[in-house]
Amino acid sequence: MRAVILGGSGFIGTALSGLLLDKGWQVVIPSRNPEKGRFLIPQGHSMDVSFVLWDGNDPHTLAKYCEGADAIINLAGENIATARWTEEQKQRIRLSRVQTGEVLIKALNVLTVLPEVLVQGSAIGYYGGSQTLAGPDAYTEFSPSGEGFLASVAKDWEASTVEAEQMGIRRIITRTGVVLGPNEGALQKFLPPFRYFAGGPLGTGQQGFSWIHRDDTAGAIAHLIENKDCAGPYNLTAPTPVTMRDFCSALGRVMNRPSWLPVPGFMLRLMLGEMAEELVLQGQFALPGRLSGTGYNFRFTDLEDALRNILTS
Repeated sequence: MRAVILGGSGFIGTALSGLLLDKGWQVVIPSRNPEKGRFLIPQGHSMDVSFVLWDGNDPHTLAKYCEGADAIINLAGENIATARWTEEQKQRIRLSRVQTGEVLIKALNVLTVLPEVLVQGSAIGYYGGSQTLAGPDAYTEFSPSGEGFLASVAKDWEASTVEAEQMGIRRIITRTGVVLGPNEGALQKFLPPFRYFAGGPLGTGQQGFSWIHRDDTAGAIAHLIENKDCAGPYNLTAPTPVTMRDFCSALGRVMNRPSWLPVPGFMLRLMLGEMAEELVLQGQFALPGRLSGTGYNFRFTDLEDALRNILTS
């Protein structure tokens, strides 16, 4: 079995690459810088991945790599939290996702043999922001799309490959929550203040924090690929979302540090601008109903267990 992963050297892609290799898959990662990408693959697997040169724009070169693939996973996209959201940065975030999807569709149109499955990345930002507590009003895969920049990007990102379904390809949409893992990702931004005994919740602390361990993110994607009845949108979140305050309290306990110094919303708005509102001060309580219904067995459903695994292993 062969998988082509766009965005395969990213935070989720590297974990997924290692897992698929462990399962006996061949993994191909198109990259603008193959040698740099190779160093990001989990130790012991870096030489097993086929890194190939691709500029991100040429559908014919991409088609050459996709010919004969069983699965294509599209995770490519600019990190939404690396820079302040100027109009130029927002355009880069959107185009990095939408254009890759559109190029992928052009590549699929020239293939002799189509892949069995396409995984299209997305995020729970699709539902917009909410202060509603978890419960009957938590977001499920049947909830409508919301408002705001992240919601509009997620909708466009998902729509960029919808044509694959008309070709008869089984398409899976993975709406991912806050992915917790080592070395990269959202968790790393919380660690410095806690290390210096200055940690605490951001904003009101009541906003939803729908988290998932990176191992479960990769595990869920592999599970959905290998189960041929799985198609459509799936929330990739642990079944136990928490508030921002509860997340910070759990992190403090794991690090043996207090969670006592909240960062007011106005300060975050001054520092981060529009990004603060959508990415930090709002949140989502999202539940993985469809994923759980497929029989996927989460490795981590307890937040403290997940944090302890990441920070002490």
